[in-house]
Amino acid sequence: MAGLPHVTGFRELVVYQKARTLCQEIFRLSKTFPKEEMYSLTDQIRRSSRSVGAQVAEAWGKRHYQKSFVSKLTDADAEQLETQHWSDVGLDCGSLSLEQHRELIDQLCEIGRMPASMIAKADQFCASNND
Repeated sequence: MAGLPHVTGFRELVVYQKARTLCQEIFRLSKTFPKEEMYSLTDQIRRSSRSVGAQVAEAWGKRHYQKSFVSKLTDADAEQLETQHWSDVGLDCGSLSLEQHRELIDQLCEIGRMPASMIAKADQFCASNND
């Protein structure tokens, strides 16, 4: 962890901050989804988008064990991919406009690159490499 003296908690990670912002945007957009989608599309896209930041926070908590850290970051990436899927469904169903969809996908792709970068530099985040 000596490589990251400027980061003292997960809230300082850019990926976490971007995930929170995206989550808020998805919540705002999903308020306009049809009521019949409340327990399917609305619930699914909100859950997966919220999980991205949660997985990053959990990864931070598991950084003492590199394999666990990497596993949680992999989960964060998987959740952003799931959110991409639900965004596609939202577009297909007419719940999201093409522009809204494009903006969400752009943000999700940006967020998705960040865990991969963190995984590549896991030794800078992790206290121990012997897990």
